[in-house]
Amino acid sequence: MAATRHTVCVLGGTGFIGSELVARLSAARHDVVVLTRNPTRHRELLVLPSVRLVPADVHDEAQLGRAFERVDIVINLVGILNERGLGRGRGRQFETVHAELARKCVHACRERRVHRYLHMSAAKADAGQGPSHYLRTKGLAENHIREACADGSLEFVIFRPSVVFGPHDAFVNKFASILRFAPGVLPLACARSRFAPVYVGDVADAFMACLDRHDVAGHTLELCGPQVMTLTDIVRETARTLRLRRIVVPLSRGWSRLQAALMDFVPGKPFSTDNYLSATVDSTCESNGLARLGITPTPLSGVLPRYFEEVAFHSP
Repeated sequence: MAATRHTVCVLGGTGFIGSELVARLSAARHDVVVLTRNPTRHRELLVLPSVRLVPADVHDEAQLGRAFERVDIVINLVGILNERGLGRGRGRQFETVHAELARKCVHACRERRVHRYLHMSAAKADAGQGPSHYLRTKGLAENHIREACADGSLEFVIFRPSVVFGPHDAFVNKFASILRFAPGVLPLACARSRFAPVYVGDVADAFMACLDRHDVAGHTLELCGPQVMTLTDIVRETARTLRLRRIVVPLSRGWSRLQAALMDFVPGKPFSTDNYLSATVDSTCESNGLARLGITPTPLSGVLPRYFEEVAFHSP
């Protein structure tokens, strides 16, 4: 039996995970609408068959309502890791981007009779006990989705990935850049924090698998790779792949928090107090949703060499 062809609206479709998912949706011959403030900056997506870039402010409920007309499935991938501006933020931007946008999406979906809503959350999201603005507001979004959809008017699936890696990520590539310029020794904050890095292709496949499946409706799926690794493990694996000899020196919690507090005032916030607080809980899975979906998780070591295969870089 041929797969059902859907009209899918994607928020956050121009980002790292979004681009991967939009390509898969297009390859599966779904009609894809990607909402973006500036379509001209993402023309590379227009080469994909059946993909349309629609200018929109996703935080405007009226625009969301218009965009969701005659849409079968809405996918929300929008998220931020830090608040804009220097200093330690108070969480308002996190609440706007995570919690309030989820509320607006669910409301617009219900108003326009959208069939299904797929929502990107995060491992260990918790509105009450999350140690960071990031994890608390991700949890607030989850709570609203479950409460608003309790009457069965809108099917939903929530995804909770650990840190997502892939050739164009901002995680492993950030450490690769740092390692290249580190003078032999790298002091590493949150070195003992534990992750289960999950491949971006596996995350995209998980979303694809949940477009139609009725057995996952109303469920929260944790997405993790096959290995639990400390941040030190990840950085050392990156150094080995780059053929760099670097000594990683784990910083204590106190020094890690101090580094984060200082980085709050660095433009671009490569590391922040909120990042530090998120890293105080393990970004791992109690039950890996990839197995439930029949997806074999890809190990970091199986993909990492692809990041740098076109870069002829050797340690001095």
